Amino acid sequence: MNYLIAAYTDVGIKKKTNQDSLLVETADTDQGPVLLGVICDGMGGLAKGEVASAILIKAFQDWFHYEFPQILYQGMDAGKLRQSWTQLILDTNVKIANYGFDLHVDLGTTVVALLIVGTCYYIINVGDSRVYQVGKELRLLTRDQTYVQREMDMGRMTQEEASVHPQRNMLLQCVGASNIIEPDFYIGDIDGESVFMLCSDGFRHIITPQEFYQFLNPDVLQTEDDMKNAAVYLTELNKQRREVDNISVALIRTF
Repeated sequence: MNYLIAAYTDVGIKKKTNQDSLLVETADTDQGPVLLGVICDGMGGLAKGEVASAILIKAFQDWFHYEFPQILYQGMDAGKLRQSWTQLILDTNVKIANYGFDLHVDLGTTVVALLIVGTCYYIINVGDSRVYQVGKELRLLTRDQTYVQREMDMGRMTQEEASVHPQRNMLLQCVGASNIIEPDFYIGDIDGESVFMLCSDGFRHIITPQEFYQFLNPDVLQTEDDMKNAAVYLTELNKQRREVDNISVALIRTF
């Protein structure tokens, strides 16, 4: 599997600091090219959210360089990957919490990570950053760990009610500010050419699924310039529509 890559982040129209952090790295291996993409959204209401997101990004970067090769060459095992990623998140949760305790501040971050090996993808998620797959249709691959998502799952709230609920941005857990972390883990196959979109919640609040598919489907994104232009265009569209959060997106086209 080969990749085209584009990534873009913007502080947005209201905040003074961009608390999002992102990472996309590739490596050539004996088993072919592999890719890791990560987006972390520091908590907007908590102090030093940009520090929390940067700490977790660095942890994933180190993992990709030093721990992942052992997992890959021992034979790619989803159970071992999940265990390794979960331990990374738990360890970083303690690290961020201790950092905040020493400085007497609260801080935390979401995380969504995508690993592509061969024709398989692996995802881990804490919070409400997302991964989509755009092929013949737009598919949301992750599930938000939010109050409104839980209420919808329980049948106590509709999508329309959730979109305007005053607690629609309330997370059930985040890295650095939760005593208990239970990441969600997903596995799937890549069927044909696809575009994977990782994004913080600021990128997707106002853009419709139809608009995402229109601008991000594989037929439209033929080059990395196409991908970067689409990322910038949708970011600016968010800002024109008065999105107030930081805005970050990473696009990976497989072929």
